[in-house]
Amino acid sequence: MYVVAPSLLGADFTVLGKQVHAVEEAGAKYLHLDVMDGTFVPNISFGMPVIASVRRISGLIFDVYMMVMKPERYIMALKEAGADSVTVH
Repeated sequence: MYVVAPSLLGADFTVLGKQVHAVEEAGAKYLHLDVMDGTFVPNISFGMPVIASVRRISGLIFDVYMMVMKPERYIMALKEAGADSVTVH
């Protein structure tokens, strides 16, 4: 089985809600969310407030990929923000 999970980093953040709805309307079931702290790669992502705000408008499965030091500090906060699955780099 293959699952396509469009990445939120590819969205235009000035119209984030519209972009998320477009992904849903295109048939995606998952949304990929990168959380980075700048240790492994440049910090070009977002955190729990953005995830929580997108969760309020979307029923997609949130596939969160963390590239951070000490990820255990964030896992519960990610769950509370709306993550359905969390992968740690």
